[in-house]
Amino acid sequence: MDDMPRSYRDLIAPMVATARGLLAAGEDLAPIALVGNLSTGEMQLVTIDPDSPEPKDDLAASIRFAAATLRADFIFMVMDAWALAAEQAHRHEEIIARYGSIGDSPYRIDVVNFSLETPRGTWMAIAPIEAGEGGARTFAEPEFRRYPLAEGRFVGLLPANNGDDTPPALH
Repeated sequence: MDDMPRSYRDLIAPMVATARGLLAAGEDLAPIALVGNLSTGEMQLVTIDPDSPEPKDDLAASIRFAAATLRADFIFMVMDAWALAAEQAHRHEEIIARYGSIGDSPYRIDVVNFSLETPRGTWMAIAPIEAGEGGARTFAEPEFRRYPLAEGRFVGLLPANNGDDTPPALH
């Protein structure tokens, strides 16, 4: 897991197993975030409001609020998504132009995205969803990699730990 601290690996393993179990049971994976503080043991599950007019923005704001409230030192997120196979990735602009989105294209691959943000770094994994035993949906063990320059709506959500609004330095 590319130098991910063991305490975090142990923490997220049950959530990965739960996501696998939900898929196997035929459930959809709603985007969730587990926000917590390892020192205090406090944790809060943050879910998306499907009726929200801006669900992704609202989810990010809710995560940021929970992280500030708990003085969180980790955020673990699980989301289902779409991706392109490696052999199609170079065509992403053409595919979006033709079909409107990756999700509406015949090249779509259903995946589960995992991300773990800590003051020590951000680790991410993408696990393709495939048919398992008896046709149940499943995914292989995700391979987390550290992304020191990760950007986007769902990174940089931890509170600053230096008394100002500067995000924590990722080492």
